[in-house]
Amino acid sequence: MQEYDVIVIGGGNAALCAALAARHVVSRVLLLERAPEHMRGGNTRHTRNIRCSHATADQFFSGPYSEQEHLEDLIGVTGGPANLDLAKLAVRESSKLPAWMSAHGVNWQQPLAGTLHLGRTNRWFLGGGKALLNTYYQTARRMGICIRYDALIEDLVIENGRFDGVRLKSGDAEEFIRGRAVVVAAGGYEANIEWLKKHWGDAADNFIIRGTPYNDGMLLATLLKKGAKAIGDPKGFHAIAVDARSPKFDGGIVTRLDALPFGIVVNQQGRRFYDEGENIWPKRYAIWGGLIAAQPGQLAFSVVDSKTIDRFLPPMFKPYKADSHEALGSALGLDPKVFAETLTEYNRATAANTEFRIEILDGVCTRGLTPPKSNWAIPIDRPPFYGLPLRPGITFTYMGVTVDEKARVVDESGRPFANVYAAGEIMSGNILTKGYLGGFGLTIGSVFGELAGREAASNARG
Repeated sequence: MQEYDVIVIGGGNAALCAALAARHVVSRVLLLERAPEHMRGGNTRHTRNIRCSHATADQFFSGPYSEQEHLEDLIGVTGGPANLDLAKLAVRESSKLPAWMSAHGVNWQQPLAGTLHLGRTNRWFLGGGKALLNTYYQTARRMGICIRYDALIEDLVIENGRFDGVRLKSGDAEEFIRGRAVVVAAGGYEANIEWLKKHWGDAADNFIIRGTPYNDGMLLATLLKKGAKAIGDPKGFHAIAVDARSPKFDGGIVTRLDALPFGIVVNQQGRRFYDEGENIWPKRYAIWGGLIAAQPGQLAFSVVDSKTIDRFLPPMFKPYKADSHEALGSALGLDPKVFAETLTEYNRATAANTEFRIEILDGVCTRGLTPPKSNWAIPIDRPPFYGLPLRPGITFTYMGVTVDEKARVVDESGRPFANVYAAGEIMSGNILTKGYLGGFGLTIGSVFGELAGREAASNARG
């Protein structure tokens, strides 16, 4: 029978950080990735940067970003973490990540233009998420970590609060693999439409899943069945506005639309429903998925004109284009009269505004309009006019398992399992309650992945 010191379940950033950290302590580490090799890496494949605290500017950060500001940003965007101590831990330990990642082969680049104003707060890894994954997998191989793909976990064997091994199915073969400790870093359940429908009803059929189709939550369900304590809103998710024409699964970051603060957003009735200029885009882009999910048919439309069409990252799909408001409304399938009335009202409320500065909260706002637009509000009056259809693009779900300060999974009575750890999206609900701070998902995965791997290995070495 095979036996390992630490078994890591998952194949993305959190799992790899856990496996690498564990290997520094013990010799027998197994990584089980459910996806085939060409799809390895979960949602990490679609990432670009990581948010880190740091004291000074350097080659890759344009300025300092203190732990205090980092934590304040997190609280401001999410409304407050479920566990403030774990949030503080993530923020504090994030300062160590660039050096740790570099030591494991990661290379860096300066931020590119049009990157959500993140040059001061986030560090960009060279080549994006796939390059990050390839680097970590190469390092894991060199370090002697055993990696298996197409590894479907049928059960975690846990008795009296102690993990003993996994029941694994690979192809038609079934096997039992024993482990002295386990780290579960297998993502959330955003790709499980039936699970989402339990909380969202038929609206979930209209959601677009930005990442891997393999995040179906089966490991989360297994841990909960084994007595793990749930945490986080089961209806909650990190969701952004994506092009409604995107593929159902795995479209990734290129399907995201950043046009919203440059114009207005209307629903299927042709009416605005939220302040498009409430805050700078990195602190508000993640609320738009939920806002659109609450609209009829889970559909909305971003509208700009020729003054701003070139001010944001080009969309993946060609925008609808017309020379009048009415014609654009018709092209978008909206009531052209209502749509034109909405634009007329907005233009009247912004008539005195001519210029805006998207890089700051410029106070260029609407007057006498509900809902208001608090910043960057200039008329949409120069043809041609452009429209982009939007749907909720789900990145990951917030409900997961409760962990303690050692990344140990906690049971319903509040006691930690003896040798069961969790990292990444499956435990992000300990910190994230709603909203999202750009790059912080990788922060959670990296900090708690490294912590879980190190603690699991120390436990196994015992």
